[in-house]
Amino acid sequence: MYKNIAVEAALALDEALLVDVRSENEYLTDTMPGAVNIPLLNNGERAAVGLAYHKYGPEQAVKMGLHLVSPKLGEKLSAVDRMACGRKIAVFCWRGGLRSELMALLFDTAGYQVYRVAGGYKAYRRYVNEYLGQQKIPLKAVVLHGLTGVGKTDVLLRLAQLGVPVLDLEGLARHRGSVYGKIGLPPSPSQKAFEGHIVQLLKKACNRGFFVVECESRRVGNLIVPPLVMEFIHHGERVLVYTSLENRVKRIREVYAGGPGSKVIELQKATSSLVKKLGQARVEELNGLLAGNNFDQVISYMLKCHYDPLYNYPDSPGAGFDLCVDTGDMENAVKVVYEFVTGLPLPDLRQ
Repeated sequence: MYKNIAVEAALALDEALLVDVRSENEYLTDTMPGAVNIPLLNNGERAAVGLAYHKYGPEQAVKMGLHLVSPKLGEKLSAVDRMACGRKIAVFCWRGGLRSELMALLFDTAGYQVYRVAGGYKAYRRYVNEYLGQQKIPLKAVVLHGLTGVGKTDVLLRLAQLGVPVLDLEGLARHRGSVYGKIGLPPSPSQKAFEGHIVQLLKKACNRGFFVVECESRRVGNLIVPPLVMEFIHHGERVLVYTSLENRVKRIREVYAGGPGSKVIELQKATSSLVKKLGQARVEELNGLLAGNNFDQVISYMLKCHYDPLYNYPDSPGAGFDLCVDTGDMENAVKVVYEFVTGLPLPDLRQ
């Protein structure tokens, strides 16, 4: 017989397959981290059962649901066989109701060790909200500051590869935080999914007692950074990351204009959104330069005349920071930051 467990216990299960049995649209909006989707009812079937519930009552709705599901139970079992590979299974639906109960019984009958998440996805959202609603978490934050293009994201990614707990807000948001921030990136997640991934990373960081994050404003694209994270950003240890304008231009060009295909039209569209700040004449001039692939001129102008005054960070070591690092030598910069945040030596990455 399957066992009911709490959300936190489900998230802590070792090598278990977490199965979201809600419809595809519910799953795509948000789900528990790492969950796969094996819907008991697909989008259309769920809508039809919901309509029957409102028109004819719960008994008719249940009968309709069973009629729709029965022929497909073999498919559901085959799907979990492909994904689970003999592992434990934890299933959940919207609020721990009939959908997860039926699937838990099916998988249990097939011989799997099955857990059912009490309260379902609604309980998971309460868990996320309660975690982010805490006034304080016993974690130290190390916050990377610096002008646009200095390589803060590169430092974060390399630290993560070295096992350092990293909260990459722009990576989670799939937005680089500037007017050009969505170019070349997939759609951003929902606010709920964004928050869920933040909680997951902060929970993991608690094992080390610290994490590294880039200084961000309250909004990353269309997503809102939770107040708890903003408190960490405002009060964390401050690391200034800097490099030359030439290096910054080169790095930004590689991100936005490098690789296969031209992103000129997307860059022009994004530049046009700044007409109120830059003026129509300036926007037309910049878009003309983009049309001629004069990326360096546009990037240099945007940095010196728009982003640098906006963020007002120094372009060399400055007072008010716990550490200042030149990313002109990225490998050495990562080494210095690693040793600062961990207190442990790191061998020369170039050896």
